[in-house]
Amino acid sequence: MEEDAGLVPYKDGMVEDETDKLEDPEFEMNCGPLVTENAIAPEQPCPRKEGGTDAKKMKPETLATDRLQASQLHRSLELLDQAFEEKELFLQKTREELCACRQRMDLLSKQQATVAEEVTRERTTSNMAAVGRLQATSRRLCLELEDERDLQARIMAVLQENESAMWHLEIKKGQLEDIRKSSCQRTEARDLCLRAHVAQQLCREEEASGRAERNRRLQIRKSLHMQRELGLKHQKLVEDAQKNHWVAVKFLKASLGRVRERERKQELESREHLQRRMEAVLALKNSITANRETLRKFQAWGRARKEQEGQQVQVEQQEVLAQGRDAFKHLFHQRRRQELEAQRRAFEEQQQLRKQEIVSRILQEGTKEGNCRKRQQPPAKATTPRMLRDRTWSYITAFCEGKAYPTATRHSPASEAAVQPMSLLMLTTSSESMQNVPRLASLEEETLAEPEILGLWSEEHRQYQVPKEDVDRKPVGETKMDKDILARMLARLRSGVVHKQVASGREFKGRPFNSKPERIHFKDFDVGKVYKKKITLINATYTINYCKLVGVEQHLRDFIRVDFDPPGPLSAGMSCEVLVTFKPMINQDLEGSISFLAQTGGFSVPLKCSTKKCSLSLDKELISFGSYMVGKTTSRTITLTNAGGLGTRFRFLPASKACKLDESQSALKPSSLYTYEDRSLYEGAVYDVSETLLEASTSSPLDTQSQKESEKSKEPEGVPAAGVMVTSPSEAQAQITLGEVTEGEIGPFSSIRVPVVFTPAVPGEVHAQFQVESKNPQCPTLYFRATGVAVDVPLWVPKPIVDLKICMYDRLYQDSVLVHTRSKVALRLRFEVCKELRGHLELLPETGYIQALASCSVQLKFLPRQSLPEDAGEYFDKDTRVLEAPMTIWVADQVSVASSQGIGLLHKAQSAQGWMGGGRLSRCSPEGRSKALEPHRSSGGLCLRGQDWECGLPHAQTKPVGFTVHAIVTTSDLELCPSALDFGYCTIYEAIRASISLCNHSLLPQEFGFVGLPKFVDIQPNDGFGTILPLETLQLQVLFQPTKAREYSFELVCKSKINRCFKLSCHAVGVHPPLELSHYQIKFAATALYDTSVALLYVTNSHLTMSPLPRVVPSGGPCPGGPTSFEFLPPKDAPITISPLVGTVLPGKRCLVRVAFQPTLPHKLVSQEALQTLSKESEAKPLQKDVATQRKDVRVQDQLGQAPTLQKQELEARADEYQAAQATLARTFQGRFDKFMVPCAVASGDVKDKRELEPLSFSPHNMLYLELWCPAVAPAVVVTSDRGKTVIDFGHIAVGHHSIKKVSLQNICLEDLAVDFSVLNPQGPFFLVNTPSRLRAGETRVLALSFSPHESVLAQERLEVVTKRGALPLTLLGTGVASLITCSLDGDVLDMGYVLARESISMGFKLQNDSLLPIKFSVQLDSLSGSRAPTQKELPQFLTTQPQRTDIVGTQNHSGQSVFSVTPVTGIMDPGRAQDFTVTFSPDHESLYFSDRLQVVLFEKKVSHQIQLKGAAREHMMFVEGGDPLDVPVESLTMIPASDTEHREEAEELKPVLLTLNYIQLNTDQPAPPAARELRVGCIRTTQPSLKKTVEFGLDGIAWLQHKGFSIEPSRGSVDRGQTKTISVSWAPPADFDPDQPLMVSTLLQLRGDVKESYKVIFVAHVVTAL
Repeated sequence: MEEDAGLVPYKDGMVEDETDKLEDPEFEMNCGPLVTENAIAPEQPCPRKEGGTDAKKMKPETLATDRLQASQLHRSLELLDQAFEEKELFLQKTREELCACRQRMDLLSKQQATVAEEVTRERTTSNMAAVGRLQATSRRLCLELEDERDLQARIMAVLQENESAMWHLEIKKGQLEDIRKSSCQRTEARDLCLRAHVAQQLCREEEASGRAERNRRLQIRKSLHMQRELGLKHQKLVEDAQKNHWVAVKFLKASLGRVRERERKQELESREHLQRRMEAVLALKNSITANRETLRKFQAWGRARKEQEGQQVQVEQQEVLAQGRDAFKHLFHQRRRQELEAQRRAFEEQQQLRKQEIVSRILQEGTKEGNCRKRQQPPAKATTPRMLRDRTWSYITAFCEGKAYPTATRHSPASEAAVQPMSLLMLTTSSESMQNVPRLASLEEETLAEPEILGLWSEEHRQYQVPKEDVDRKPVGETKMDKDILARMLARLRSGVVHKQVASGREFKGRPFNSKPERIHFKDFDVGKVYKKKITLINATYTINYCKLVGVEQHLRDFIRVDFDPPGPLSAGMSCEVLVTFKPMINQDLEGSISFLAQTGGFSVPLKCSTKKCSLSLDKELISFGSYMVGKTTSRTITLTNAGGLGTRFRFLPASKACKLDESQSALKPSSLYTYEDRSLYEGAVYDVSETLLEASTSSPLDTQSQKESEKSKEPEGVPAAGVMVTSPSEAQAQITLGEVTEGEIGPFSSIRVPVVFTPAVPGEVHAQFQVESKNPQCPTLYFRATGVAVDVPLWVPKPIVDLKICMYDRLYQDSVLVHTRSKVALRLRFEVCKELRGHLELLPETGYIQALASCSVQLKFLPRQSLPEDAGEYFDKDTRVLEAPMTIWVADQVSVASSQGIGLLHKAQSAQGWMGGGRLSRCSPEGRSKALEPHRSSGGLCLRGQDWECGLPHAQTKPVGFTVHAIVTTSDLELCPSALDFGYCTIYEAIRASISLCNHSLLPQEFGFVGLPKFVDIQPNDGFGTILPLETLQLQVLFQPTKAREYSFELVCKSKINRCFKLSCHAVGVHPPLELSHYQIKFAATALYDTSVALLYVTNSHLTMSPLPRVVPSGGPCPGGPTSFEFLPPKDAPITISPLVGTVLPGKRCLVRVAFQPTLPHKLVSQEALQTLSKESEAKPLQKDVATQRKDVRVQDQLGQAPTLQKQELEARADEYQAAQATLARTFQGRFDKFMVPCAVASGDVKDKRELEPLSFSPHNMLYLELWCPAVAPAVVVTSDRGKTVIDFGHIAVGHHSIKKVSLQNICLEDLAVDFSVLNPQGPFFLVNTPSRLRAGETRVLALSFSPHESVLAQERLEVVTKRGALPLTLLGTGVASLITCSLDGDVLDMGYVLARESISMGFKLQNDSLLPIKFSVQLDSLSGSRAPTQKELPQFLTTQPQRTDIVGTQNHSGQSVFSVTPVTGIMDPGRAQDFTVTFSPDHESLYFSDRLQVVLFEKKVSHQIQLKGAAREHMMFVEGGDPLDVPVESLTMIPASDTEHREEAEELKPVLLTLNYIQLNTDQPAPPAARELRVGCIRTTQPSLKKTVEFGLDGIAWLQHKGFSIEPSRGSVDRGQTKTISVSWAPPADFDPDQPLMVSTLLQLRGDVKESYKVIFVAHVVTAL
């Protein structure tokens, strides 16, 4: 228990030696929280001792910690208890298993002892077989005993471990007992505090509820007061509204009168106008007729004139040619003169027309002016009316002098009359003069204005003023209800405008018009300027559509104007233009849309207007300097780009020193508005700026400033440059610093380049982070990083990775590696390739020299071998095929050192580290100084030796320089699969196609081609040439067509572009088959669906003899042979029928074969259509049914949902939906073309000579193939009735009945068709009632069919509607059904039993309808039949000589009512259902011979069943039956008077019962069985109350009867109501019996029930000898 070890910390150095692990895998417990609790618990009292402010602050934290610790402690204790219980249960189970194991061991030991005893016993008897068996049993028992011992040992070990764990748990549980008690105490204290807190909270809530109740009552009083005030205000408003309504009604009546008068005048004018239009139309019609006649005359004259002109031209041409001139030139000049003359005449006519038009206008104006003067009235005063010119001049003069020009609001008729001449003058003036006087139009409008209602503009009329109370009311249309009403009205109006568009059976869904561009964006606008953009709307629907402008959104109407001229109907793909004008008034971003309405629905174009913003971005986030030597300096530039239209001030600084910009240096205006937009919005704008703009922006005044600052920086260091921010870099960023230009202004759409300087000082990697801040607060702070590596080596490779891309095996690849040095001395280099790759990689030269501060190039050669994966080892990844080869450049030593350089090195040696000899330099003489400068090679460095001293120089380069060669090595193999191709046997009349796959295992594309192909082989596609992509597999088709019957062996060679060959061996055998087909390809004509096209071909046997010897194949020509058989193997589910499929052709003969093509629709497609139809119907049904039916349909839909796809059996069960779907698809069928290849097997011998179980030996080598082309088209005539079903099912019709069905046929082609019908079976049940002979295009005719079955049989016939474009097959189905009913009675007799007279009893039976159609039935009783009257006149049967009783109708009731009745009498039995019948027996007197016959009649014609009804009635509750008959079944017609019961009992005679027993005497010695008879005593069940509920019976003289040989059992007994008891009587002749004389004895049988009855039982015994 590793986890349990942490429950309680061990004290006093207690250490747990080993951890206990539980065997139960379900035992898991986390005891970490308990350790925390135990560790903290002793320290809890400490915070309580502290006081003051610290204790108060720590109190909430301590309480929270206590609660957390308590919860964790409680959880740990629960886990410990649970672990203890589980461990205890586990121990109990383990002990039980141990006991069971010991019991098994005892049992095995006992068995082993027993077996040993048996072995000893058997061995003494020398039974070796038993001894062997017992020894095997002993060995098995020993093995089982050992297994049980092992199991016992394991169980004991587990038990000990678990007991040890149990002891640990008990110890820990005891240790935690104090903690448990304290936890319980704390829990009780916490519960007490919680109850107190709940009580306080309850008091506070009660007080709060009281306050809330008081506030509610106060609110109610306030609301009542407000309601009263609102009621008074509403009443006042109603009164004011009524007053205003009376005033409005007064003026409304006057206005309506004028409106009605105006409408009446307009109606009269419209009628007159309509009359004039009708007259004009009639006149136009007459004129058109006359003009047609005139036009015909002119056309005839024109034709004659043209002929005459043509003749004249020919004559002139001949004359000109006779004169020797150019006829063409003469004709051209003549035609030109005629054209000029025609133009002159046309111009003169046009001038004449214009003159006439001017004169007519002048006359018309004069006439109008005269009419106007006549209509003028004389003025009231003799004042000269002012002309329009005078009035205009007066207005201009008054305006210039600053006077107000008087304008009258009311005009007299005189003024109106004065204005009318001015209007005439206005008509004659030109548009140019009107533009000079713009105030005239407004002046005349003011003059002619008059009120709609007289007196409305008068000063006496006081205008209505809205009360102050109504000012606060919402205007009409602003309430929520008004808005909802307006929205509903708009939706209703738009629903009438928008229509669905369906083209070619597809409904258009989506955006009706596409906008180009998709969004209108006005970027970086200035307030006050005007911006315009054009968009193009393209019709994206299927057919013609319309477009209408709806408008822009409400908040954009003040800034956006849309100019759109509706173009009318637009075809699909056509476009129109929209002009959008934007005039900004505010500096704010705007977003919205422009709405349009099309015929198929509305759409909108998004609109966005964005202000100028500042968008700063950096071209990179990481600057990598690479590797540089310590002491060098390099720089990189980073570009800050402003993609927005607003400039700002920026500043670069290290990320650790963020400070604000100096606001005094900012040149931005405080009134400017700055906005920021995210970087993604203007990413594209950075690339739109041309290089010229960037160069211009970089050469801005900021650059000039930077140049000046750089000049100032050359001054002494003590004087800092003005305007430059001085920062002190930290130690981490001392090596990577910013340039001198770190702040400035950046303009719109410009960029600034800032240098970043890297000065490595200490070897190693250097990282620095910088940030860019801007003055614009909405621009975020930008960050970028700079990294570099400082190295102390002078040699480096600029390309540390040489990437050779993808290489192939056994191909040479070369590259050059450039090496640079920073050293000021020449170095000798050695280039080394790793040992594993020296056979594949090579660096040339292996050793070289590099000059000071120069570079050299090394040639890299890579020739990968096939053994590269094994040789390279870890450098090559076999899965990815990637090679990473490390290369090393070693620096051997320095080549030469100049004396001056050496002396300089010596002077610097005192301060350098890493010298050989401790870095100490001693004095030396001038003579020895030159000697000291001699170079001396040392291990990796340069030493200068002298006579008296030795000093060491630092090594030139102590570590090598490495670079890596990367390459992806791939193979150039092309694989042909299969490697060998066997075409098998192919006849010379056909070609075999085989598929091969060409796989490219390389990672590079390769060009390939099959070369040197033989003539009988072809490879497709592209004749076997092409390009295969990496790791691609191409499928190629190889066609083999033999020309002769021989064996072929050849190879196909595939060459790649690198001249690698891949071969494919092929083998085939050419065969000359013994049979030939007259046609190997059949092209059927276009066949309608479910129609049949037939083609004929011949199978020919070209051999000449009848020899049955086998033929040798292949052969070069026809060889002699006997009869040859064939068999066609059509593909499965193909609409092809071949007959005969199997046949035999004799030598020199041929066999005719019929091939039929009948196209059908695929079953899967029809099933899908039927399923869609069913789903649509199931969705439409709930909308048309009530609630109850909807619930039923929901259950059906749930069942359909559980089975998303109907199976084939379900669709066949739904044959109606399947046929309807089939007809629907046939109407919309677009045509189909299929190709089928039908093999024909050929075998030797005759089919007739072979046995039935012996198949023919068909040779696969002589196989022939027939190719069929099968085009299918839609039918010309379709069935439109019953959802297009071509199967007319009459259903189940009873035999002898008939049914008529009508079928509608429609001609769906574009031409008339003559219709003919196939002949039906004249003896069959189907009959064609009418035969239409012709169907016009699009016409529908009705065809009537009749079905009259004569027998119970399933009838089916095929009727074809034949036209010249195909035949439509109709399948006629019908089932003649005979009525089949089964009865539940075992026989034909229904015995009702005994019943008391004047009571009734009922019994039932069932009739089952086993037929498939409903049956109409009726039930008849013979006693109620009218045919019974003649039979009643005959003699009774007991008087006739008939030996048996044949009368069916027996005793009837005296009351005249039928003793038997049955219900129901008539009805209909559904198919498969059963009908219950109830027969009631109601006798009115006592008799034993009540009988009747019940007949079941079907369809009022056929008697199906006859049931004999029997019953007996008694006056008392007891009866006896079983004796021989002693009376006749016909009772007397006289009534027996009912007498007193007592007198009747006294006068009652004994009733005789005769029992005849025949003892059969056998001829053998064995005794014969006794003769036996039975008597039955019964008690009738009755509903009448009675004193006795049982009947007692007894026989007298039993002893005497036994003496005579009779045995009666039982002789006495009782019978309950409704029960019957049998008295068995047997007789065996006694010893003194005379067999020749019959024995006759009698006894008395007494019955005691409600009355006492006595029967005299007479026994007659005979001995009969067996034959």
